[in-house]
Amino acid sequence: MIETNRIEFKEKLTDTLEKEVVAFLNYSEGGVIYLGIDNEGYTIGIDDCDEIQLKIKDKLKHNIEPSCLGLFNIVVEKRDNKNIIKIIVASGSETPYYVKKYGMSPKGCFIRLGSASEPMSINMIETLFSKRTRNSLGKIKSNRQDLTFAQLKIYYEARGLKLNEQFASNLELLTFDGSFNYVAYLMADSNGTSIKVAKYRGLNKVHLIENNEYGYCSLIKATKSVLDKLELENKTAALITSKERIEQRLWNPIALREAVINAIVHNDWTSEVPPVFEIYDDRLEITSAGGCSIIKNQEHFFQGYSNPVNRQIMRIYKDLKMVEHLGSGMNRILTYYKKENFLLEDIFLRVIFYSNHNKIKTTQETTQETTQETTQETVNKKSTKDKILEYLKETPTLTRNDLAKLLKVTPDTIKQHLAALKKMKKIGRMGSTKSGYWKVLNINEEKHEK
Repeated sequence: MIETNRIEFKEKLTDTLEKEVVAFLNYSEGGVIYLGIDNEGYTIGIDDCDEIQLKIKDKLKHNIEPSCLGLFNIVVEKRDNKNIIKIIVASGSETPYYVKKYGMSPKGCFIRLGSASEPMSINMIETLFSKRTRNSLGKIKSNRQDLTFAQLKIYYEARGLKLNEQFASNLELLTFDGSFNYVAYLMADSNGTSIKVAKYRGLNKVHLIENNEYGYCSLIKATKSVLDKLELENKTAALITSKERIEQRLWNPIALREAVINAIVHNDWTSEVPPVFEIYDDRLEITSAGGCSIIKNQEHFFQGYSNPVNRQIMRIYKDLKMVEHLGSGMNRILTYYKKENFLLEDIFLRVIFYSNHNKIKTTQETTQETTQETTQETVNKKSTKDKILEYLKETPTLTRNDLAKLLKVTPDTIKQHLAALKKMKKIGRMGSTKSGYWKVLNINEEKHEK
């Protein structure tokens, strides 16, 4: 590991920490600072990690403007059997950030250039300031000021944290004039926000069989209710083979939890449109407001470079251990699902989790067909494979997604059927993976299969 545009090494805590953090806050990708590693990359270690962590939090909380609470995370890690401290810094939306005692000047504003933190020019500072996000939730006044927070206090106390009389100020639930802001409205015991979990019979929205609403309460409570509901829906199916019993849930539970919380925490609440969760026979769709309007760089988005849309909400979810390190949620989702499961549009983001049960059913069907040499299909009912062959005979250029739509199954189901047909030498791939096509083979053509 070496120093890069996103990695900085420091042997110990010094007075230049704020400068490095400000540089990453102003940088589009954020970054990571390691304490206890020298400039050459050798591990020095940190002796009193608990005390140093408290000093870091205090320095970043009081010495940087605008507030960066919710934009950094501090973690103790082991390297070469020594303790080091990892400070994860997200890119902020209220640039330029600056070291408070030097103000918004070249002495206080820094940005990451290569592996160094360089002062900003006056022109750069003025340009960033003119583009600063002004409609953040913390600056929007709640339309209700008679808010109470009993639920929020209970959740904090369950984590061993107590909210004192200054909690509204400490959690940044107030506007500059001391009124409750929109974050406070979302966290209050009573509000007008509701998150919907709908369930349909079939593959479209024609037959609604359940429509549950979780809300009009603290967003924390609503989040937990949605998680509980989807946990209940996330049933387990089993495939019994000659060697083992394979059990699989509808959707991967780790990725599911991350996707649910991401949809709520990073939702564009300024639009006053809450996330929606929709369950179909073959998939779960999670839709949140924002899309390209808040995700400017898709590559950074998928690489997990965190740029919290609602840092005050992120800070509260971190306090309550509902999120872990900044940017780690996307990495956990992509461990089990692909980028193709994300649909990023101008004003919304949709995550689609196809049911694992379809894979089990297809595997069972494939196993039965390949081991039993299926005799004859019922006269009026053809197998999925026969239908695929018919479609490909008529239109060889049909893609996996085209076939999935025609047969009303998932692309993964089609993929497994195509693989089985190829193994049975019923079809052959002509040309490249991207620009080629499937050819239905006659017996005499099998030797030409690619």
